[in-house]
Amino acid sequence: MSETPRRFPSYVYRRGEEPDPRFSLANERTFLAWVRTALALMAAGVALEALELPENTGFRLAAALIFVLLGLLAAIHAWLSWARTERALRLSSALPAPATTLIIVVGVVVAVGLVLVGFVLELR
Repeated sequence: MSETPRRFPSYVYRRGEEPDPRFSLANERTFLAWVRTALALMAAGVALEALELPENTGFRLAAALIFVLLGLLAAIHAWLSWARTERALRLSSALPAPATTLIIVVGVVVAVGLVLVGFVLELR
């Protein structure tokens, strides 16, 4: 009698049937892409504060904090999205809609806007 290996997280793997491995691997690649995005956003926030840019300090700090928070949100989104998609694949149900993508896009636009405003104000 062969025992099924335990896999983490159990709330994903205990349900449904094994999907086609190609779909699970594609889901994993998407997860890793989101992790890279999260790291890039956090690095942007740290770089804004670490580099001495000729920019208004308040705008630079606000943009840096937004970038770091967006990076944390992207990392959380990566995990939750992976789990929801994997569960949907296992249950042969519809794939979930993106949950936080719009928030991340708007946040990046706001942070870049703050950086640009800070540069313009410093040049005056």
